This record gives sequence, C-alpha cells and structure tokens, in this order.
Amino acid sequence: MIPIERHQQILALVAERGVVSINELTERLNVSHMTIRRDLQKLEEQGAVLLVSGGVRSPDRLSSEPSHLDKTTMYSMEKLAIGTLAATTIPLNSCIYLDAGTTTLALARALSQRSDLTIVTNDFVIAAFVIESSQCRMIHTGGTLCRENRSCVGEAAALAIGNVSIDIAFLSASCWGIRGSYTPDEEKVSVKRSAARVSRKRVLLADSSKYNKVATWLALDLKQFDSIITDARLTETVRREIESHQVEVLIAASQSTVTRERDHATG
Repeated sequence: MIPIERHQQILALVAERGVVSINELTERLNVSHMTIRRDLQKLEEQGAVLLVSGGVRSPDRLSSEPSHLDKTTMYSMEKLAIGTLAATTIPLNSCIYLDAGTTTLALARALSQRSDLTIVTNDFVIAAFVIESSQCRMIHTGGTLCRENRSCVGEAAALAIGNVSIDIAFLSASCWGIRGSYTPDEEKVSVKRSAARVSRKRVLLADSSKYNKVATWLALDLKQFDSIITDARLTETVRREIESHQVEVLIAASQSTVTRERDHATG
C-alpha cells in the first residue's frame, strides 16, 4: 500500500471514530509503528489530524475568530496573569511589538507604569490605552481596518512593521498547537510573519484554551518562537513536548489557579 492510500484510510478512520490509537492503525494497515508515526506526522503537518498520547484525533477547527468584545470576557484571569508575567521579561529601553489581541492588551496594561519603552502595535485598543495611560513612545502600523478585532491587517501593516527594528515581538494567536500558531484570517498572516522576521526575540502569548486547535492559516511555525507564555491549565506533558522543540514555556498562575490550589491543599 502506497503512502497516499494509507493516509486516506487513516483520515477515514479518524473521521468515523474521532480518535484512533496507533496500535489499531498498525494492525489495520499492517505496517510498523515507525511507518504509522511518519504518516501521522505528515498528516499533522497538513493540519488534517492532531497527535495525542498513543494515537491521533480529528482537529478542533476554528472557522472564524470571536470579536474583540467577545474575547474580553473569555479567560480574563488567565490573560491578566500572562500579561503580568510577560511584562517582567522586558528589559529597559526595549522596542517591543504588541500584536492585536486581548492578551497583548493585558500586557500593555501591565506596562502602564513604564516610560522607557517604544511600543509598536497594529491594535487600536492597545494604541488608545497607551495614549491615555502610558508615557511610552508608540508607533501604530496603520493598514487595512479589521473592525471586528479593532486592528490593522494586510500588506500595508506588514510593510510598516518591516521598517522597524524590534527587540521582542509579543504575538497573539487564534489557536495554537505543536505545529505552531494559527489564524482563520489570511490578512493577519503577513503581519505576524513580518513582526517575527524583524524581531530579535519572538514570544507567543496564548492561553491554554486555544491549544490543540487549528484554523485555516498556519501563521508561524512553533520553531519560530523563542518562548511561549501561557497559563497553568496547560498539562506538564504538553509543556515537555513543546520544550523538546527548543521552545521555552513560561507558566503564568492566575489568581483563580492559586485559589484552586490553596483550596485543594486545605480541603
């Protein structure tokens, strides 16, 4: 059986069952574990499946991104913790890029007492916050307006970012996984890639609810990030897997997580 035939059978089984073990696939297709793992890695790279412990499953696919207003109410404690931790990693007099998003907005708020930074952003809400509540220098990218997310996207925004030398890019994601970060909006891809290209360090800010999901466009490969800052709900197994790809994982403990752990210890 040639690889494309195996891939078709694997996809048919996953579509039918949702989750299929590697052992079952080796028996059904009469091939070695090594062959199946190569097949699954190829299919995962294509975004067709997601590898899980001992097997493979259908990916949770994000077809569209929630609006900025909707996102402000989602995982707000985790975003606050991620932004607070990210703020502690920024050296004096840095030029940073804050990608559009509510987690990067949490980082902007955590930097309100700083006056030494240059903040580059494509996000109008972040820009408004910096204008009203910060003494940091700010550069807005301009570009094509994305009303739902209150940001600028497209080639004009990407070109503006490409003319700046950035120390740290803090990048957002609609969803992410072991392959990298995703977005359902093609016009955001060039902006994120431009920021990654001109930055000395690239950091993904994303809560764990977005992990193991995919969208149409792979914005950045996992290997393009130097570190990921996420919340304590990310499992230790996933953390070790990410770090095996030479990407640092920083865990931000939100107040709700601290409360749960304290209650568990005293319960």
